[in-house]
Amino acid sequence: MSTTTSLLIRKEELSSTRLHTATDQPLAEGQVRVRIDSFALTANNITYAAFGDAMNYWQFFPTGEEGWGCIPVWGFASVVQSLHPGVAVGERLYGYWPMASGAVLSPERLSPERFGDGAAHRAALPAVYNQYFRCQADPLYTADTEDVQALLRPLFITSWLIDDFMADNDFFGARTLLLSSASSKTAYGTAFQLHQREGIEVIGLTSPGNVAFCESLGCYHRVLTYDAIDAQIAADTPCVYVDFAGDGPLRAAIHARFADHLRYSCSIGGTHLEQLAAKGAGKSLAGPRATLFFAPAQIKKRTAEWGADAFGRRMTAAWQNFIAAVTDARQPWLRVAHHHGAEAAAAAYAQVLAGRGDPRIGHILSLRERPGGL
Repeated sequence: MSTTTSLLIRKEELSSTRLHTATDQPLAEGQVRVRIDSFALTANNITYAAFGDAMNYWQFFPTGEEGWGCIPVWGFASVVQSLHPGVAVGERLYGYWPMASGAVLSPERLSPERFGDGAAHRAALPAVYNQYFRCQADPLYTADTEDVQALLRPLFITSWLIDDFMADNDFFGARTLLLSSASSKTAYGTAFQLHQREGIEVIGLTSPGNVAFCESLGCYHRVLTYDAIDAQIAADTPCVYVDFAGDGPLRAAIHARFADHLRYSCSIGGTHLEQLAAKGAGKSLAGPRATLFFAPAQIKKRTAEWGADAFGRRMTAAWQNFIAAVTDARQPWLRVAHHHGAEAAAAAYAQVLAGRGDPRIGHILSLRERPGGL
């Protein structure tokens, strides 16, 4: 009998992990089993864990063990067993997986490009996370860029939607946007989009050690350290704050400095986990109420307005432009570090959770050992 290994996270103590191996159960009619070959691990996944209960992220891949969860990740898998007539063994899929060596799906609403997972426990969850893209017909897929797709595709979609949401609301009457955690992938993807809009100033906020990296990207008009905000940006500047850091004191300081000149404030995720998880971090702030940006809501709005095909075409064109910049051989924005095997994956998770490392490094994990054991 085959087995599946999963990396489980203690929900109330995200630094506590353990590996769990279980014997695979026989498939039911209409199900498929996949081998999860590789997936990305970024600060975005830590956000999933931090908001696991509030945003239902733990519900996608329930562990059946009280207090323990499995963090969703984005990556690639191959079908190794199929009892569904529309999905063949060997088919390559991109989508939302557990941090595991394998998974079982119940494909429904099949098209040449994608299908949904019809598992009962996922029925009430956002549809955007339940879609699996069939690589042979996926316009965003190229076999030689799987690592970059896993690392940046879900983040860039969020970035693209943030830019679209801001433009859709005329930037709330402001023309200066402040992006915290400017070295993070979702932040610089957002900056890449915003930088293309005339009359908009994009200011990246980051720590001293990441200033040079952020400046090298060319998508920020200015890059400032957090302690330089007061000296470099006038307090009466109409601005929007896009919070990728989840740092409560920083958010409070920005609200206090700009007050009513801060036209909008939203939180995307968090790289400062202890602040992100702090209860009441968004209360009692000067200026506008800080809100959580929820990408599926903008997807739903634009799909209704533009139609699914037009939505896909626009996003694909933006993605291709972004990837061309990221993978430019003269100055690539990203270098990939691979981690093979369950123990290596657990160690990589601890590193990403701690928020340490070179912003140019993207982590690709597999709970399977490297082929050949090397």
